[in-house]
Amino acid sequence: MDGHRRLLSFAPSVPLRPCETGYCQPPPCGAWLPWLSDRKKRALQKKDVDVRRRIELIQDFEMPTVCTTIKVSKDGQYILATGTYKPRVRCYDTYQLSLKFERCLDSEVVTFETLSDDYSKIVFLHNDRYIEFHSQSGFYYKTRIPKFGRDFSYHYPSCDLYFVGASSEVYRLNLEQGRYLNPLQTDAAENNVCDINSVHGLFATGTVEGRVECWDPRVRSRVGLLDCALSSVTADSEVNSLPTISALKFNGALTMAVGTSTGQVLLYDLRSDKPLLVKDHQYGLPIKSVHFQDSLDLILSADSRIIKMWNKNSGKIFTSLEPEHDINDVCLYPNSGMLLTANETPKMGIYYIPVLGPAPRWCSFLDNLTEELEENPESTVYDDYKFVTKKDLENLGLTHLIGSPFLRAYMHGFFMDIRLYHKVKLMVNPFAYEEYRKDKIRQKIEETRAQRVQLKKLPKVNKELALKLIEEEEEKQKSTWKKKAKSLPNILTDDRFKVMFENPDFQVDEESEEFRLLNPLVSKISEKRKKKLRLLEQQEHPDKEEEEEPEGRPSDAESSESSDDEKGWVEEVRKQRRLLQQEERAKRQERLREDQQTVLRPQFYEIKAGEEFRSFSDSATKQKLMNKTLEDRLKLEAKNGTLNVSDTTVGSKQLTFTLKRSEQQKKQQEAEKMHRQERKALRRPAGHLKSRRKRGRPFP
Repeated sequence: MDGHRRLLSFAPSVPLRPCETGYCQPPPCGAWLPWLSDRKKRALQKKDVDVRRRIELIQDFEMPTVCTTIKVSKDGQYILATGTYKPRVRCYDTYQLSLKFERCLDSEVVTFETLSDDYSKIVFLHNDRYIEFHSQSGFYYKTRIPKFGRDFSYHYPSCDLYFVGASSEVYRLNLEQGRYLNPLQTDAAENNVCDINSVHGLFATGTVEGRVECWDPRVRSRVGLLDCALSSVTADSEVNSLPTISALKFNGALTMAVGTSTGQVLLYDLRSDKPLLVKDHQYGLPIKSVHFQDSLDLILSADSRIIKMWNKNSGKIFTSLEPEHDINDVCLYPNSGMLLTANETPKMGIYYIPVLGPAPRWCSFLDNLTEELEENPESTVYDDYKFVTKKDLENLGLTHLIGSPFLRAYMHGFFMDIRLYHKVKLMVNPFAYEEYRKDKIRQKIEETRAQRVQLKKLPKVNKELALKLIEEEEEKQKSTWKKKAKSLPNILTDDRFKVMFENPDFQVDEESEEFRLLNPLVSKISEKRKKKLRLLEQQEHPDKEEEEEPEGRPSDAESSESSDDEKGWVEEVRKQRRLLQQEERAKRQERLREDQQTVLRPQFYEIKAGEEFRSFSDSATKQKLMNKTLEDRLKLEAKNGTLNVSDTTVGSKQLTFTLKRSEQQKKQQEAEKMHRQERKALRRPAGHLKSRRKRGRPFP
């Protein structure tokens, strides 16, 4: 991180601490520790000169328990913050660097807005549906809205306050007439946030369905609708629930940023319904606030865990801040590089990033301090405390102290008393100094050994292959032919083939069929390579060759030797193939012998209750039928006559199914049919006689 992106953090009774991107460095010697009480801090100020020189930017810049919202007046002179407990609002005068006034309220504040340039006109929205107006002297008026409110905006041209909340209606309160106007009816069940564009006065509200509705206050009609929930889902994001709108902010006439409850920030151009950019915080937490930084084209988006600053054109991260406690609200001091945060802690955070802009006029000395910090970086050493990680605690056997007063959690480890650390270290390893002395002696010996000739150690895997490569490399180095040839990379020193000599899975299996058939070829190639190297050496030294020719073999013997080698290689391959065939034949006979000795035992199958066993072929047919698709089964049923498809008069389809009957049911049905025929045959003669008697005909 360069000097221009250094960040300064201030808080009441907290020293000026340089830190990198959201990860604060430890303070200097004898500096502030995060768990010290106010009494210990005052006692430390009497003893330590550095503590007395510490900067307290704004006096009593804190709340009794929690700070919920924080804002800066339009003239930049006053900082207003609300918190609990009890519910109250505090106003700080930046020109005096102290608290100006404090007012207690009846209920907690959801949000507030300053209507004037200073603190003389303030509107508070409470969590019990009340709207409270304050003037310069104090409480002025209180009214109530029909539903619980969640956010509001002020429209300066018409003096209207727009309230959104747990209702589909947007309530309008006109401050000039002093009465409510007809509300705006939205299509949403509830509305979470709202904002008004300061350039053309467009009113936008974010709904729980993940949509943004834009209204024109002049005609009181909706002019646009954006489906942000659908646009926030990308290929890389994982969304488990419906994204709702949790933050909304305009910038200029055409730009709007929308934050969702699933941690995405969408950047829109009002002329398009597709987002220009979708930025994911990767935490899955609702976006609390969104701010624009125009000088560097940055967007500051914050959830409860982190504040991210990123470029609005490319989405590239500029820097990020991760406070120790959860974030409730973020305020960017206008025209400066200062950030104010409301956290889930009594302390309200102040951060200064010089690259974002200059320091405010009331603390212009910060610019000089940052330059001095860059020129004279201070050491980060603790005198009385030792920083240890969890792994260090496991080595010392002190994991049972986690959560006790002996260990203080900080960043990725713990602080413990340096005296306790030295005492435990001595008990765990009383011979630490002797080991340290032996390590130093061993390092000195290894440094002296490095000047000697190093023996090459063979790897644990593929030793023969490594030895072969080493011999080939040595032969190349010995030969003068290497100077003319191009230098090729060595497999042993190449990281791409490092695993081949380390992982046992890459061990060459010399008993495999492929290796036994190719081994003669590989050995032959290596011999040819050696002969070629010797031949090239002889060509470069013809004098030696002429002198040594009579004593050695004639040159014609070389060709005869090569032909003999080829014949020998062919014979070796044939021999290996015959051996492989014999081994395969022996394995086949062994398997046949095992099969003959195996005693076949009958297999029993369990039939489920309610099923009738007919044959194995019937079960196979039933299994094949179950594996077919629904379409194929329907076609087969229609072919067998158990399914009938017909068209109705209204154009729909009608399916008629005939249930299959078992063999027993079929026999019973046939017996019933035969019985009905017999009874019908017996009743027919009696009926025939009665009909002839009625007609007056004689009997035959």
